Amino acid sequence: MEKIYSEEKNACRLTKVSSETIRFLLDYSRSLRVIDYKGFKFEAGLN
Repeated sequence: MEKIYSEEKNACRLTKVSSETIRFLLDYSRSLRVIDYKGFKFEAGLN
């Protein structure tokens, strides 16, 4: 059991992301609104 957890794993790799992708995600997150109404949650994309 000790051998299983002591090994180093290379599961996480960093990737390069373009500035257009970052801009798209930021713009989308700014336009998304979550509305709470009587226990229901509605997602509205403001375009």
